[in-house]
Amino acid sequence: MNLQKHLDFLQISATECGTATGNQFLNDENYIASFSPVNGKKIAEISLTSTENYTTIIETSTAAFNVWKTTPAPKRGEMVRQFGDALRKKKESLGYLVSFEMGKSLQEGLGEVQEMIDICDFAVGLSRQLHGFTMHSERPQHRMYEQWHPLGIVGIISAFNFPVAVWAWNTALAWICGNVTVWKPSEKTPLCAIACQKIIGEVLEKNQLPKGISCLVNGKAALGKKLTADKRISLISATGSTQMGKDVAATVGQRLGKSLLELGGNNAMIITPNADLQLAIPAIVFGAIGTAGQRCTTTRRLIVHESLVANLIEKLKNAYKQIKIGSPLDEQNHMGPLIDTNAVKQYLKAIVSAKKQGATPIVEGKLLQETFESRCYVRPSIFLATSDMEIVQEETFAPILYIIPYEGDLEKAIHIQNNVSQGLSSSIMTTNISESELFLSANGSDCGIANVNIGTSGAEIGGAFGGEKDTGGGRESGSDAWKSYMRRQTNTINYSSELPLAQGIKFKF
Repeated sequence: MNLQKHLDFLQISATECGTATGNQFLNDENYIASFSPVNGKKIAEISLTSTENYTTIIETSTAAFNVWKTTPAPKRGEMVRQFGDALRKKKESLGYLVSFEMGKSLQEGLGEVQEMIDICDFAVGLSRQLHGFTMHSERPQHRMYEQWHPLGIVGIISAFNFPVAVWAWNTALAWICGNVTVWKPSEKTPLCAIACQKIIGEVLEKNQLPKGISCLVNGKAALGKKLTADKRISLISATGSTQMGKDVAATVGQRLGKSLLELGGNNAMIITPNADLQLAIPAIVFGAIGTAGQRCTTTRRLIVHESLVANLIEKLKNAYKQIKIGSPLDEQNHMGPLIDTNAVKQYLKAIVSAKKQGATPIVEGKLLQETFESRCYVRPSIFLATSDMEIVQEETFAPILYIIPYEGDLEKAIHIQNNVSQGLSSSIMTTNISESELFLSANGSDCGIANVNIGTSGAEIGGAFGGEKDTGGGRESGSDAWKSYMRRQTNTINYSSELPLAQGIKFKF
């Protein structure tokens, strides 16, 4: 099935997507172009949201919120259930579009849509469990409890590497909590966002619900800044670089708004002498080259006990020889292209910097241009490095893996892992229970995600996702992440005929 058939099934016309966006508030005067890194060709031109139409969108969202917040939460969950069912029907086509527009493998594209379905299922159950607590009052015939209320408009700024799943993480929870959403997708993957807006638009229309419950705005960085500065947006959930997150936090903080940040990761895997290398190798390879190294949870540092370095290098060299690079639509290939030629430039620049700083190439990456239509395909890199190298301290959003030997005990490896500014994902490969427990203890990994005997990449939606330090501290998806999308209210009810004060205070007149 070719791209046009998938677009037709998603009810998107690539030649008319300036108006066929599922959102009536876009104009046709200015456009951004969507290019596929698979073949380097333009897929479509997407109309930008004008200032006038942005205002209309926010007003429409506000009106929709006044309806949606008073809708019972289980009824809101029913809408999300229908959205999940609609995604099931269109999983193949949406997964294909994700793969073609972003460049990740088709299996990963389909997996991303499955992640959307999973978070919808999670949110449906959660819609009947938005519970608070009851507390005993120190005053007689008084009752205390807390409850949670919707925030209002939730602004979602998403990145290109997960063009649909991260939006779904946020919006499914925001909806069942009674919020409405305004989504600004990456300008590199706007067509995926249009497809999602089409799907939810049909669900809203079928249920005679306000269209403003889910709105889409398309634009460049300036539009994201406009959304961030808007006092009418109760919460900004932003995914992207650490610098972008700092800018968002400063702007939102200035107006005392709320922000939820999912930023960079410089993720490490520790290989101890007790590791099962047969288990470790596939975890390392997928962690390093999955999505062509463009996941926030990509394995970037491999901290290996010195006794295993030589053996592990040989195994990785052999594994990398077997990696098939090519069109992500061909399921025989393991790795597709980087998102665009600018990403390729940054990748090649990092390779030069690593060598200048003394890193030793084990598998040296390069641009692969002889047999590909697009100049976005590269060979992944492995370097033998030291933890104090500047390039190792940075996050390069590309398939570069740094092997860092350590000597001595596990505390040394944990120190190396934690000694970077980011704190998203981490893992340890060991069959020793004492080592795994130390890694998970307060003296262990300082990351938001810490795994044992699995890689750094591939989180499930049931757990809260996010990281510490320069990763931003936000939590999305599972567990009690829903609380980020609501405001807490404490209630005290006096059902007596007197008015006693707390702390035994006496007040008479």
